[in-house]
Amino acid sequence: MTTGVRRRMAVEERRRQLIGVALELFSHRSPDEVSIDEIAAAAGISRPLVYHYFPGKLSLYEAALKRAAEDLAERFVEPHEGPLGARLLRVMGRFFDFVDEHGPGFSALMRGGPAVAGTLGRDADAAVNANALIDSVRQAAYEEILRHLGITEPPARLELVIRSWVSLAESTALIWLDGRRIPRAELELQLVHDFAALTAVSAAYDTEMAAILTGILAEEPADGPFGDLVARLVALAPR
Repeated sequence: MTTGVRRRMAVEERRRQLIGVALELFSHRSPDEVSIDEIAAAAGISRPLVYHYFPGKLSLYEAALKRAAEDLAERFVEPHEGPLGARLLRVMGRFFDFVDEHGPGFSALMRGGPAVAGTLGRDADAAVNANALIDSVRQAAYEEILRHLGITEPPARLELVIRSWVSLAESTALIWLDGRRIPRAELELQLVHDFAALTAVSAAYDTEMAAILTGILAEEPADGPFGDLVARLVALAPR
């Protein structure tokens, strides 16, 4: 039975609630379109109380971005078992889950500093903080892919391949959000194919990369994502 009395929250609990409310609102509209009054109303508290926990909209926005960045980085974590192609496909599924659920917020996060400065005031520190957050997501994704490959000291070409692929996934998702004109599942598979293609092109120029690619393909089943790419390319070859 409810009493109608609002339960008081501890400071950290209330901050977590406000961050969650802000993220939910930012998932439907860009941060510059969401007011503190809306956040307060959705949280069931007064506007002054929001400012009690966060000095201003910018600090709440930064806290929400940090939470989103941590969530996004976790989407790249995958058990290191089974063929790499299947693992990457599951990662892309979770990545696009995030993109799908948090469209405007994802765009704001990925655009980093310019988005913060443009929508919430020209605050150089805020821009730096936002850029640092998205860089941390990219770094976490890069390190996780290295762990999947079992490599601790990557050659320069492998670093280039992985960082290029992470950037490609990011830009593909941003373009996809503008109209969602290509089926999501197709893009997820295409991005896994892109990783294989980038690795293969690099392997053509470097013996270390060739050895890495050989090791990857040795574990890949014919009906997996990488095998699917080979079949598609063979079908395109002139007879």
